[in-house]
Amino acid sequence: MKKLLWFILLLFPLWVLAYSEYIIPGGDTLGIEVNSKGVMIVGFYKVNGTYINKNLKVGDKILEVNNIKVKSTNDLVNLIEENMKNKKVEITYERNNKKYNTELMLDLVDGSYRTGLYVKGSILGIGTLSYIDPETGIYGVLGHALNLTNTNQLVDIRTGYSYEAEVTSFTRSVNGSPGSKNANIDKNNLFGTIEINSNYGIFGKVKNISERKPMKVGTLDEVKLGKAFIYTTNEDNEVLKYEIKILDIDKDNYDKNIYFEIVDRNLLKMSGGIVQGMSGSPIIQDDLIIGAVTRVLVDEVNRGYGISVVTMLEEGDKLQ
Repeated sequence: MKKLLWFILLLFPLWVLAYSEYIIPGGDTLGIEVNSKGVMIVGFYKVNGTYINKNLKVGDKILEVNNIKVKSTNDLVNLIEENMKNKKVEITYERNNKKYNTELMLDLVDGSYRTGLYVKGSILGIGTLSYIDPETGIYGVLGHALNLTNTNQLVDIRTGYSYEAEVTSFTRSVNGSPGSKNANIDKNNLFGTIEINSNYGIFGKVKNISERKPMKVGTLDEVKLGKAFIYTTNEDNEVLKYEIKILDIDKDNYDKNIYFEIVDRNLLKMSGGIVQGMSGSPIIQDDLIIGAVTRVLVDEVNRGYGISVVTMLEEGDKLQ
């Protein structure tokens, strides 16, 4: 019994400390490019005055045409042309993690066949780097899932990459209408892979470890109400820290643990509040990295929520 107890006690601390105690804080704006598994249906249009594929829904993913895998929108078009018989093809699609087979109907318009579907096979956007774990090279971005805008459905990643990006301007947030960071994405400068898309952020491995000084990880038990900072890029593409005020701490909410408001006048003047593209900005308090920005309150854009960085680290650790 004593030998068994010693073995358990030896292993337990190694499991708890799977991620590094010190990580590199982010704040950099990154370009994010993700190719989905299959092709996602994002909308419908009428063909000859009617919707011709009513059995399908927005959010469905077309995985195969006549048992041949679909990897892109070009694949879908080519496979339909090659396998069409009697104005239809057999497809396999996924809905709510279940696979189904059906016929995809086609109709002739101006000499070409139409499906009546708007589809998308890839997503390109920007987000903010939350952290890099210098021991593993794993990094986290966003602090929330990468979803399709019109369906709010999590994108199932086939391949994904992040790139260096340069912030060019801000579209300011106003109450009722969150703004955005605007940036140029440099696809010639790869930052890293993207391998996990989850409710806690997107995660991958960096090409090169940053030389920026690591910072100690802070747990929710160490977070206090009051003064803190976020790191994020400004109009000159510099990562600077901006003051926030933590208003509430919720240890039981899986992704909205830190409720805060922006109080920094320079940031409010520049952005109006939290903007799209700011998600993932690390939250710092007392020289501890404690979380990352995840959400904005639409009707009160100077306020928002952050996720515990420990939750992000535990999710990213699945890449090991």
